[in-house]
Amino acid sequence: DCGCLEAFAQGESLLQDPACVEELEDRLHFFVEECDYLQGFQVLCDLHNGFSGVGAKVTELLHDEYSGKGILSWGLTPATSDVGDPQSSFYRLLNTALGIVHLSQHSSLFCPLSLSGSLGIRPRPPVTFPYIKYDASLNYHSSAILAAALDTLTVPYRLWSSQGSMVHFADSLTFSGRKVVAAWASLPFPAFPGSSLPEILSAHQQDMPWKLLLSSWREQKVSCCFAQSVVLRGVCKERPSSSSLGQQPRTPLQGCESPEEMLQHYLHSHFPGSFSTAHVLQQPCDTQPPFPQFFSPLLTRQGFLQDKAPGHSSAGPNRAVQSIPVLAALQASPVLHQLLSGLWRDLRARNVRRWSSFFTAGLEQDDFQQALEELRTLSQCYETGFGGDGSEEEGDSD
Repeated sequence: DCGCLEAFAQGESLLQDPACVEELEDRLHFFVEECDYLQGFQVLCDLHNGFSGVGAKVTELLHDEYSGKGILSWGLTPATSDVGDPQSSFYRLLNTALGIVHLSQHSSLFCPLSLSGSLGIRPRPPVTFPYIKYDASLNYHSSAILAAALDTLTVPYRLWSSQGSMVHFADSLTFSGRKVVAAWASLPFPAFPGSSLPEILSAHQQDMPWKLLLSSWREQKVSCCFAQSVVLRGVCKERPSSSSLGQQPRTPLQGCESPEEMLQHYLHSHFPGSFSTAHVLQQPCDTQPPFPQFFSPLLTRQGFLQDKAPGHSSAGPNRAVQSIPVLAALQASPVLHQLLSGLWRDLRARNVRRWSSFFTAGLEQDDFQQALEELRTLSQCYETGFGGDGSEEEGDSD
């Protein structure tokens, strides 16, 4: 609130204070020594202010001191921003670009996670969900949605039954220099109570029902990705398949042996040729109060769809949605070319020397230009060469 961490370099300089570094390392070592098996670290960091510099130095410290451990970084930005102040808007742009470059450089995987409509200079409406009516100006609302998505996205390495570690998880998504991934989520995943998993998936054969947790200025219809990790949780147990009853399965999904195989088959039909990992978890996402009750009246208490909303007599505290099914994914996707190159173009088109106050905290112009080139190089990792990753004009729009 005091505005003492407005710029990236201010955050970096904070982590150059020996007293601050010593305190951070003491706290870090305390928790590391408590671990039976240290997979790695998750770093949640604001991108839009000087904390992007703090996160950059923290991930650099972790990278140097815990070589070989996973570092999964999540860059957060508010769902809405004050666009009336040109300096604040441009500072946000600079901090975001520098944060992405430096956090991805020292992390095993980096994911910008936000309900904001744009990372760029031009404001866009926040991300919307068909069965949630939230107030984007309330952090209480937007953070609840992001927390539910994060809780689902991290399932592959967080459960006792997990086969791989954070390092393996990151390596499966970030090959060929693609250190940045995009998050998608369907909250709640639209399903009717009592439906089998093949029926639920078959109902969404035309389009994936999820939303990109980063940009909502237009519907992102993605037909390809380089790699993805997808988690579906809270769906009903599938009914016995017809093949188990001695009958031929009516659909390929019904012929699958396990829920994971069904989800894999479904993903292959939407993303042929992409590397996909699938996880199906019976446990839904808990949304009991104090989780905000901003759900559509068309949802049951278990988060499933119903044909019509209940009458007013059945509304009230007892009607609170206690859990929801969720579909979430992390993707190394061509949409990141649009998002990253759009951010690069926004900065390239402006004379940063007009904002000399941003550089007085210790950031050199040459270092900034180098970071800008690294951002461009990063965006080029997501080009497909088939015209599906966005034109120059599309990139400028973001």
